[in-house]
Amino acid sequence: MKIGFIGVGNMGGPMCRNIIKNTNHDVSVFDLDPDRVAVCVALGASAAASVAALAASCDVIITSLATPDIVENVALGVDGIAANARSGATYIDLSTNSPATAKRLLAGMAAVGVAMLEAPVSGGVVRAEDGSITIMVGASDADFDAQRPLLAAFSGTVIHVGAVGMGSVAKLINNMLAFCNMAAAAEGLAMARAAGIDLGKLKDVVASSSGASSGFLGLTTKAFAGDFAPSFALDLAHKDLRLAQQLADDLGVPGMVGPQVLNLLRMARNMGLGGADTSAMIQVYERIMGIDVRHPG
Repeated sequence: MKIGFIGVGNMGGPMCRNIIKNTNHDVSVFDLDPDRVAVCVALGASAAASVAALAASCDVIITSLATPDIVENVALGVDGIAANARSGATYIDLSTNSPATAKRLLAGMAAVGVAMLEAPVSGGVVRAEDGSITIMVGASDADFDAQRPLLAAFSGTVIHVGAVGMGSVAKLINNMLAFCNMAAAAEGLAMARAAGIDLGKLKDVVASSSGASSGFLGLTTKAFAGDFAPSFALDLAHKDLRLAQQLADDLGVPGMVGPQVLNLLRMARNMGLGGADTSAMIQVYERIMGIDVRHPG
């Protein structure tokens, strides 16, 4: 089977490389950054000249892209996937979208005889690299069963959550919870620094108690080291949480926590932190309060 992979950046690159290493499929790659393509080619992939050329030659086309607008343009644009894929092909989108976007993609692909799975992923760059990410799939039963072996080749957990649209629902709720946990951790660390407690010892307490979360552990690790190199960029967190809040609004769910965390991310972006790791949200508290959490002792 010939697999086409579009978007081999921080997340897409490791996932694509795991397909190359863990399967016998012929893999073709396209990305606007030639250096990213070259890494995959060095492992045995071929470089496609364009999205259109890749789509026309592949049985399964996968995208891992930054925003819903980019996904929609690549999938449904004039020179995109739907316009060039052959009938009977399958399209899998690993990006984070709104349910409405996923359903538009499904309709566009169905119109040209292409099956679609939405398959957003969770776990970050490290788990993308080691192949342990979680994939939450929205698709028909038949399409999910057909593509499950391929998805399993670059993940640790694959969960079929329902029809197309439900994958986006699962991903947005998951990310909202993660960002809210991280924001609570930032607020807690600011309180701890102001109170004068040893932050390292506080981390030990929380890590072994009911306040523990991946958001807390991730933020404290990054903050104590002063290392905010992006594992998951704050700009992307802002995008995902904005989509989650739009979903909540569409569903009539009162927003008590999520909107406040979205405001915190907006403040961080206005401070020029959008390209840093999401944990850089702690710097909003540091700058406002004139403190730092670089030295846990």
